[in-house]
Amino acid sequence: MTGTFLSASQKEALEATAAALATRGKGITACDESAGTIGKRFEAVGIDNTEENRRQYRQMLFTAPGSEDYLCGAILDPETLYQKSDDGTMFPQLLKNRGIVPGVKPHLKVYILPGTGGDTVMQGLDSLAVRCKEYYNAGARFAKWRSPIEIDVSAGRPTDLAIKANMSDLARYALICQSEGLMPIVEPDVVLTGTHTLEEAVAVNTKVLAELFKSMIDHRVYMPGATLKSNIINPGKDCPISYSVEDIGKANVSVLESTFPVAMKTANYLSGGQSLEDAAARLSAVNKANKHGPWNLSFSWSAAFQLPLLELCKGTDGLQFDAMSKLYVDELKIASAASKGEWDGAPGDGDHKGDRRKRKLEE
Repeated sequence: MTGTFLSASQKEALEATAAALATRGKGITACDESAGTIGKRFEAVGIDNTEENRRQYRQMLFTAPGSEDYLCGAILDPETLYQKSDDGTMFPQLLKNRGIVPGVKPHLKVYILPGTGGDTVMQGLDSLAVRCKEYYNAGARFAKWRSPIEIDVSAGRPTDLAIKANMSDLARYALICQSEGLMPIVEPDVVLTGTHTLEEAVAVNTKVLAELFKSMIDHRVYMPGATLKSNIINPGKDCPISYSVEDIGKANVSVLESTFPVAMKTANYLSGGQSLEDAAARLSAVNKANKHGPWNLSFSWSAAFQLPLLELCKGTDGLQFDAMSKLYVDELKIASAASKGEWDGAPGDGDHKGDRRKRKLEE
């Protein structure tokens, strides 16, 4: 039996957070980039990477007029969790006031798992309980832990060891979060790089998710009080075979139907290097293909939203808050429609356009 370490009131609180993040037509904005990651994005468009610029930029994402109509959650970096708005309101409280549940990214950095040929695991479990308690007291009500996994079929990756180690870590993280009052989002991220086919991606993702949910149950994680953030299952970015957006939608649903527990209320897909147009078209296709699953299938995007916003700052004298805010809400409208299967986009959006000449050249 799962969740035996939790009281009835603790289970109720975790389920309430999970239900809030499963609100139909709404999704999660991922604003949890480290100072180094957001700094690279800033520097690419000529913005100084200062703490104040990061604060003002996140403030714009949290206060854009109308954004609350499309957002149910926001993932914050620990730095942002402790920052305030211009009027002195702590960001977690500001989000709560707008009906948006604040969350936090508690993991640290990746390191290479020896003997696997390049597979990685994430650091940060040792001090997690203490940090979760601090994050809860600061106003966070959920957390998100990412475990990146790469497919390299020719090299035999991901290895079974890497899959088991990462999924066990996600389960242990989820257990610790629940014990400290934070609803855990588990994020196995099978990244887009590679030449693997859609069929190979389906096989790997099925194995990864099956291992994840088994490990969570083995750890006695309370499944109704946890949610999933997953990559959209795609062929590798350099796969030479073409697939339609409908192919991709059906492939994702087939994996969910084979693995995803009905006790979990929502899967919020990451953008993972996809453009807004492709991510939206594929999310919409997944929802259209989902005929039987009871889950909410929505978004938890960072780069797909933010890179177009930052492009507005290129060649200007700083962060263009008004223009960025308006574009951001327009992006959220698209994401919301996609989360309901109501976004079509332009012809070709979401298709994977392979180039068989690449395979011939490699051969």
